[in-house]
Amino acid sequence: MRIVHLSDTHVERTDAPNRSGVNATDSLRLMLAELRHIRDVDAVVVTGDITNAGDVEAYAAVRELVGDFARPLGASVFYTTGNHDEREAFGKVLGSGHAQPEVVLETEAGERAAVSTVDGWRFVTLDSLVPGEVYGRISAAQLDWLGEVLKAPAEHGTVIAFHHPPISLGLSVMQPVFGLLNPGELAEAIRGSDVRAVLTGHFHLQLFGMLESVPVWVTPGVVNRVDLTTPYGTERAVRGASASLVELGGPASPLFHTFHARDPRAHETVYELDEERTRAVLEEHGPR
Repeated sequence: MRIVHLSDTHVERTDAPNRSGVNATDSLRLMLAELRHIRDVDAVVVTGDITNAGDVEAYAAVRELVGDFARPLGASVFYTTGNHDEREAFGKVLGSGHAQPEVVLETEAGERAAVSTVDGWRFVTLDSLVPGEVYGRISAAQLDWLGEVLKAPAEHGTVIAFHHPPISLGLSVMQPVFGLLNPGELAEAIRGSDVRAVLTGHFHLQLFGMLESVPVWVTPGVVNRVDLTTPYGTERAVRGASASLVELGGPASPLFHTFHARDPRAHETVYELDEERTRAVLEEHGPR
């Protein structure tokens, strides 16, 4: 199973630079063009923050660009929501996030989770969006549903995808606050199951860790990349579109590889937050 993993495209309603001066649509175009020689791709997974403001036009633009990339490969495409997404607009354009889902959960809160199978591999997408918040949570309704789904093993195993990572790195003051708030509950739901990998985004950098003995991969963002070489307590984002390749099922499985688009302006600073501004962001948007 070969998966191209994208996240954090942050596409705007119009094809124009955002307030940081980055054209998110161009970043996605560039990244997909750089991946044009990748062969034998079975699935493309896009783990949230598809749009920057939840506009229908932005979802349609991403669907077209990613679809044009995936179609010649015969690859299935799966989408999840992120904190910048808007559920109603997401649903209008992308439905459950699966083209032909086998099972769909839609909760009273409007959360969508879905299941599809590709060549014996089960793909489960979850909705970790908490409207109006940067951090994420997977609801009890979704976790109960997930537990039922996982009771019957898939032929080759299960891949779970959502936006907010259930792991964090101590170099960042933001990751522990703005990731998934209930990783322990997710760990309980997947304990003893056939889950082979958890794919997430949100942090705009690559990160690997384990949850309940299951590999967790955080793919870097397409729109920009967070650079953790800054002093602790600060944060810097730089230009540069990135994506990942995930390979499952081989003797060394799982394998994770990161691609970086060849951007002549790569590594230029997009924004930089000093300690005071970082602290203010944490106080304003952290869990209350």
